[in-house]
Amino acid sequence: MPFEQATIKVEKEREFEALKSAINRAFAPENVETYLKQVASAKLRIRDFDGMLAKRVFDKTLAGANESAKDLYSALTLSDQAQMKEFYLSRIEEVSSPVRARFHKLYQYY
Repeated sequence: MPFEQATIKVEKEREFEALKSAINRAFAPENVETYLKQVASAKLRIRDFDGMLAKRVFDKTLAGANESAKDLYSALTLSDQAQMKEFYLSRIEEVSSPVRARFHKLYQYY
């Protein structure tokens, strides 16, 4: 039997969806290289989600939101925050291999 992830209800749906949409826009094929360049210029590793929020990397992809990505994330419950980090980590793994190869320093573990 294959692994099936348990479904956990999102409590703060508005904030969750706004942040999720910003992440999806950042990783859209037409935007992903620009996003990765922003991560590199911020001197962050791709898996440093908290660093992305602190340096406001996602704020450019928030569509008309009056709040920063950090504010949206802070408004989430602990379980919502965990789901958001998991969503982000799954999105970084979906980046195409050629793009990941060009930005290999961001994907290094050390």
